[in-house]
Amino acid sequence: MVVGEIAEEKDIVVIGGGPGGYHAAIRAAALGRKVTLIEKGEMGGTCLNEGCIPSKIFTHFAQEFKNLRHLSEMGMEFERTGLNLEMLQSYKEKKITGLRKGVEALCKANDVEIIKGTASFLSKTRIGVENGHEFSLLNFKEAIIATGGTFHYPDCITFDSSVVLKEREIFQLAEIPNELCVYGNDYISLEIASSFAVLGSNVTLILPEGLPFDSSIAKEVLRLFKKQKITVMKDAVLKEVTRNGDGVHTVLEKGNGEVISIESSHFTVSGTVKPSLEELGLDRLGIELTGEGFIRTDERGQTSIRSLWAIGDVTEGPALAVKAIKQGKAAAEAITGGHPEVDTFHIPTILQLTPPVAFAGLSEEEAREAGYSVTVSEFPVRGNGYAGITGAPDGLVKVVSDGETDVLLGVHMIGAGAVELIQSGVLGLEMAARDEDLSFPLHAHPGYGESLLEAVEGLKEAAVHLPPRKKVTVEK
Repeated sequence: MVVGEIAEEKDIVVIGGGPGGYHAAIRAAALGRKVTLIEKGEMGGTCLNEGCIPSKIFTHFAQEFKNLRHLSEMGMEFERTGLNLEMLQSYKEKKITGLRKGVEALCKANDVEIIKGTASFLSKTRIGVENGHEFSLLNFKEAIIATGGTFHYPDCITFDSSVVLKEREIFQLAEIPNELCVYGNDYISLEIASSFAVLGSNVTLILPEGLPFDSSIAKEVLRLFKKQKITVMKDAVLKEVTRNGDGVHTVLEKGNGEVISIESSHFTVSGTVKPSLEELGLDRLGIELTGEGFIRTDERGQTSIRSLWAIGDVTEGPALAVKAIKQGKAAAEAITGGHPEVDTFHIPTILQLTPPVAFAGLSEEEAREAGYSVTVSEFPVRGNGYAGITGAPDGLVKVVSDGETDVLLGVHMIGAGAVELIQSGVLGLEMAARDEDLSFPLHAHPGYGESLLEAVEGLKEAAVHLPPRKKVTVEK
């Protein structure tokens, strides 16, 4: 830094151009404030450039590849079918570039100033931005920290970026692995296992813990994984992962003390997300952090320092873009005089497996632990006529309700259309809807949404496409 360098005066500064950051910047600009966005990498952040979008291109590819058999059964003829990962990688880069340009265009259209570089706080109202040999000083009125998170991995893994891979590197391969070991029970690990199994890999999924779903969904996921010939190893702790010639040597220890060795062509793991705060210089400011190192905020995103706000993966809660986007908009509105509220209790969580999973609210187990008189209903997707004709009969829809008040507590799905359909569940949960609030309106016919309707109707034994059965009720 040059002594005596003049600082530029800024209004709102957003640090980080990921989903949370650019949503915050555009929303604040739309509300009449002058916004400067600082991004050290590419606009769109990890989600667009390395995480969500690249991985979902692969999961979509796998889902469509699996659908070829159904299309052939219907009479669609193909000269040949195969996998060309070189073309897929080219497609991925084209789509990422297009989406990134779209974000940049939106920022420009809203007069959001974009500065490239790494930001570091010098005081509660001043930031330094370093970009190569250039250094700028910015005075600001308000700043929103949206620097996201970084992945951390078990120390026992020796990565080499060719066969021992991190979760983002697996989506850069030019060929489908012959034998792939996947370690983890988070949504990224499960998506990798499902997609690559559909595309032809012999997949071994190593689960250190149980699946983080409602028990019925977890059971169905494991059933479908078995159908996809995925070998699932439960209750296994990773002890060692090293390259072994052209392949990978993995050592596990089961809960009973048994040691197991696995040889595979490739290994991948999804890291644990921790907040990216190291370069920000927050230790100079004395900002309040949680015990796990996240920035502590109020319900609007304001930190212990009045001029600073924080959103996304640097705050507590699930490391999901949907949370960052909501928080980003809320912070922008609060800064500009609004009174927003962020409640992530009913946050929709999705997994683009084949078929996809989506859920929100309490699981059956969580509802019981919370003391509710729990009533549940499950509807198998195979009972849905539209799912049958589209070749997508796998999965189920489960609703959890309070047996005393009929208020819905949770909605859990696996099957075609689950990702789009979960929004109806989220809306019902946010409205504290009773089962009749979902069963009274007419549902489009034929459609995947009728599975949700019949699951809700099943709470009162009114589902036509379910055989009569007893409700499961657990009293307090």
